[in-house]
Amino acid sequence: MNEAKEALRNIEQNYKLFLQQQFTFIGALQHTRENAHDMIRPVASISQVQSYMDHHCNNSTDRRILSMFLNICNDLSKLCHKLETVHSGNDITNGILERCKMLLSHSNDLSAIRAKYPHDVVNHLSCDEAKNHYGGVVSLIPTVLDCMKEWVAHTEKLPRRALYNVSGGSAVSEKRAPQDAPARAAISQTPRSAHLEAQVSASNKDNVQVQESERGRKKNLNDTENHSGKLKGPWKPPGRHA
Repeated sequence: MNEAKEALRNIEQNYKLFLQQQFTFIGALQHTRENAHDMIRPVASISQVQSYMDHHCNNSTDRRILSMFLNICNDLSKLCHKLETVHSGNDITNGILERCKMLLSHSNDLSAIRAKYPHDVVNHLSCDEAKNHYGGVVSLIPTVLDCMKEWVAHTEKLPRRALYNVSGGSAVSEKRAPQDAPARAAISQTPRSAHLEAQVSASNKDNVQVQESERGRKKNLNDTENHSGKLKGPWKPPGRHA
């Protein structure tokens, strides 16, 4: 899970760099669309951007910024598939990932999506550009990032037994269970141990009392025998000596 969150942070950092060059990106799309004689339809899919870069890009600046956009989309797609290995899945998280995969599909129509507040990428376009040409393509990455953050937020609220290692796919609970077992056993056995200790202590106390009582009885018996011995000695008449 931590690995997935770190990958998401790295993508966000790359996107911030890309976002600073939004006008360069729009200019590159404009140039390649002109070269492709494709000025009417909107930029509505990742595959369309890929085609512009591969076949209609004439300068290194345009190629660099278009490649940056495609690389971020590719990284998001890889992360989306990796997140599926982190969590076993429920209706909410699976729905979020399915939406991410749909948005990142190279053939998916992006023309209708719009990034919501606090994203202002659409506001940096003219009304015509936003409505008819680039509103969808500039909204793709921030929309997917929001979805992935939502996935993380929902996942962190779920029980830990539902989480899996990013690399191995083994359940976290299965790895933690043997480590936690001694502690759970100690907690569960503490009352019983205390009860047994109390019983042993009481038994020892009773044994001490019995032993003391026995010693007292023997002492009294010895005293009685000694006293009786003095009374039962041979009788001698007074004034006579052997």
